[in-house]
Amino acid sequence: MQNRIRPAALVLAAALALTGCGADVTSQADGKDGSDKADRHYPVTVENCGERKRFDTAPQRVVTNDVGITEIMFALGLEDHMAGYVMPDDKGDMTSVPWKDGYRKTKWLSKERINKELVLDARADLVFAGWNYGFNEGEGFTPAELKRVGVDSYLLSESCRNGQGKARGVMPPLEALHTDLRNLGMIFDVEDRADTLIASFQKQVDEARAKAPKGGDRPRVFLYDDGKDKPLTSGAYAGPHDIITKAGGDHIMKDLKDSWTTVGWETVVDRDPEVIVINNYGDTTAAQKRAFLKSYKPLADVSAIKNDRIVVLDYVDLVESPRNPAAISSLADDLRKFAS
Repeated sequence: MQNRIRPAALVLAAALALTGCGADVTSQADGKDGSDKADRHYPVTVENCGERKRFDTAPQRVVTNDVGITEIMFALGLEDHMAGYVMPDDKGDMTSVPWKDGYRKTKWLSKERINKELVLDARADLVFAGWNYGFNEGEGFTPAELKRVGVDSYLLSESCRNGQGKARGVMPPLEALHTDLRNLGMIFDVEDRADTLIASFQKQVDEARAKAPKGGDRPRVFLYDDGKDKPLTSGAYAGPHDIITKAGGDHIMKDLKDSWTTVGWETVVDRDPEVIVINNYGDTTAAQKRAFLKSYKPLADVSAIKNDRIVVLDYVDLVESPRNPAAISSLADDLRKFAS
């Protein structure tokens, strides 16, 4: 992956500069009576993926998994509560993002998969991850297993299972982001920071929607993550759904009641997307994904391919993260250009 700042990241940096949001924010508990205030705040109880979780104090050694989850913590200014983060080194340039200081101050524990041994070595008191964002029964790394060794967990709301097998998604994607910000604001006694971020993000989204294509000008949009035999894409409960919809697109997989899932190419062809958004990450570059889409014969008559309307967004723009609102603004600009 090329090391560069995506347009979405530039929009986000500007918004955070205007609102004073980001990692360098004064704690609600700072001041002469900070400890007394913290004592009055706890215990707190939040609902996380259908489970009520009580916290008698703020966790002090959080381990996060993956880039979006890590940046939620950084956006709330919580790096001092972190033991470290786990993520591959294919997530783009981390040196120019609004919370670059969070990356500088926080230990990168591993570029491999998160596991129980790593968590115990870090002396973690909380793991912030999600189903298929670190937690996986097949690998024996689950909230229940962590609980058995005395480590608490918080699940990314985008990854909540909905009770239909392992299908994920219980709320709209941006609502999931706001839910996690509010919950973490309560857990760490930084509710003002969370409220400020949410207000800033909502303002970004409102401004993007005001300039986005509307009505009959809304192009049909398909999110392509990866895969040749079957494409991995976004259903209604993953970040791309709200990003596409609020940017003025008609998400062609909006009827899939799941988050990230596979479909058949025949479904893509039948729904004839006018724009394809590529998820940029991993060993297969965005350029390689684009070349595959352009050369794959079953897609030759798809409108997006015929008219070369392919947009690239980075992985962290598209999974639940504080970059989602800026990604909406960036994609809205692209879709408006296509509609003009």
